[in-house]
Amino acid sequence: MKQTFGDELAQQIPGVLRAALSPHWEFTADGRHIEIRHPNRGSPYRPPRRPPAWSELLDSLETGFARDGVARDACLPLRWARETELTISAVQALDPLLKDGQLRTYRSGFLPQPVVRFTGQRDATGHLRDGFLTSFVNISRVQRIDNLEEYGAILDGWLTVLSQLGFHARHLGIKGKLSSWRRRQVEGITLRFQHLDRTLGDIVLLWNTEHPGHLAVDLGSGLERLAWARTQERWHQLIYGRFAEAAPPTTLDAIRTATLLLGHGITPAARGAAGITRRVIGSIDRDTARLGVGALVREMYGYWSLVGVLRAPWPEIARAMEEEMRL
Repeated sequence: MKQTFGDELAQQIPGVLRAALSPHWEFTADGRHIEIRHPNRGSPYRPPRRPPAWSELLDSLETGFARDGVARDACLPLRWARETELTISAVQALDPLLKDGQLRTYRSGFLPQPVVRFTGQRDATGHLRDGFLTSFVNISRVQRIDNLEEYGAILDGWLTVLSQLGFHARHLGIKGKLSSWRRRQVEGITLRFQHLDRTLGDIVLLWNTEHPGHLAVDLGSGLERLAWARTQERWHQLIYGRFAEAAPPTTLDAIRTATLLLGHGITPAARGAAGITRRVIGSIDRDTARLGVGALVREMYGYWSLVGVLRAPWPEIARAMEEEMRL
């Protein structure tokens, strides 16, 4: 059977990562799988006494990437209107390179990108499982690369950033399949990194099928997931604070997401991205929200403002939400 370009890259990855990472990591690579762990991985984990504020965590990420020579780039627009109505991942910044065969990207570097997805894992009752939200901040490093040595250096740099956030190497691990996947004109190899028993995110080596020399890396996690792993707090308490018990989880998630959508000027309508806003607001429990949504909207507005300027002030967002619900 003829060896593919993805097979060639997969065979090189273990050696590239061994060269890039410190000699203290243990490697297990058996054909199609690889696992990288610290030899002192059994040591206990102690979360910080004072969990960092969201702004502190974001600033620490920006500083950590800057030390590695990676500047922060502007967010992508939330309204996407290509394969998806909304931006669902910072990797969409690589579309010109990976999907159009052009030697350019929309963004490059450190990207704290607000996204909206409806693919979060759910429990038997239909509620999102801990660790999942409809809207969250996708923490990413996205960029074009020329060779696999850059790919290895990006992973090594990320481990340094995590260390600066308070994640010790002995509690981290990396594993995945040494085989490529394909989605239309894009192929990739995905490795996931974990903290203790929780998946933090992944690093994906990507290329255009017709132009395999067009290589790129998408290193991704979530701001909320990073905070959850670092603090070991209860998920809903971490995300909603004093509002965690004020409404059903679906309503809290919907108000959070609707604040982001309305803040980006995506007002309710019948179709497209605006139809998504209407759908999200429609999932808010009317009885719970009978006294209004202003307090939670203001809280979520402050959160989303950390990663970008919102077009409308929070009172206008709350009014638009309540008008759509006819409260």
